[in-house]
Amino acid sequence: MSELHKFLFDGLPVRGMLVRLTGAWAEILRRRAANTATGAYAVPVRELLGEMTAAGVLMQGSIQFDGALVMQIFGDGPVKVAVAEVQPDLSLRATATLVGGVPEAAALGDLINAHGRGRCAMTLDPRDKLPGRQAYQSMVPLVDADGRRLQNFGAMVEHYLRQSEQLDTRIVLAADDHVAAGLLVQRMPLEGQANLGGGSEEADEHFNRIATLAASLTREELLTLDADTILRRLFWEEKLVRFEPRAGIHGPHFACTCSRERVAAMIRGLGREEADSIVAERGDIEVGCEFCGAQYRFDAVDAQQIFTGAAERPPGTQAVQ
Repeated sequence: MSELHKFLFDGLPVRGMLVRLTGAWAEILRRRAANTATGAYAVPVRELLGEMTAAGVLMQGSIQFDGALVMQIFGDGPVKVAVAEVQPDLSLRATATLVGGVPEAAALGDLINAHGRGRCAMTLDPRDKLPGRQAYQSMVPLVDADGRRLQNFGAMVEHYLRQSEQLDTRIVLAADDHVAAGLLVQRMPLEGQANLGGGSEEADEHFNRIATLAASLTREELLTLDADTILRRLFWEEKLVRFEPRAGIHGPHFACTCSRERVAAMIRGLGREEADSIVAERGDIEVGCEFCGAQYRFDAVDAQQIFTGAAERPPGTQAVQ
């Protein structure tokens, strides 16, 4: 069962989260593998997308944003686009679009930043946007402060949080065919925090110690051990204040926001002439969701309904929204 654990280091300016995606991650991979047009992701792509999805849950859990958190990588290698989206209720979905083959041993830089032009976008899309309000988006170059290409997705997230949120963060990510997991520890602002003590130098010392412990977590441990064991092994000398984990229907779970109505709206956006052309050429309009694999088909009658206004429809008929 997928789960998200939150905890504080009692009396210290540091908080943490641990996520383990099992059923939710398996569902994403199952749907991709069942797609006869694309087939399963190559191993390096599965690992990248799993790490992105785990990181998305950690970030959504950290900021508690009332809207979608969307991570996107626009790559200049075999991975053209990779997307992980997490909603406030921790429903999630992820997908990747590939160009050409992916070597089984491809490194992260080879996948998305082969020529130094890869970019990562972080988007916060409010659930209830006011008229004219746009989603907040920031672009993150896939290089560190010294211009060196980042070869680790966790390092990309750390770099983003330091630049955009001014928060020191250590994040460890891993994914395989069964689990996508991540551990995050983050230094909290000192001002206004009643449970925090000490000056800035002391706060640095505490965070650096805990960050070093977190970084000692191995890929195998993160993928195979349960949350209680991981936290006990890493922080057995620290006093943790743990919160009720989010699991089951309240925890991370796969869900897709696609619908026939949304696809109809997309077709309407193409225009009647373009839609009629597709129907004339193929017999119908078929649209597949890249996230969940659902197929939506609109025959000539369906397509006509999309563009038929209420005044033009015969009595008793309904328009496709």
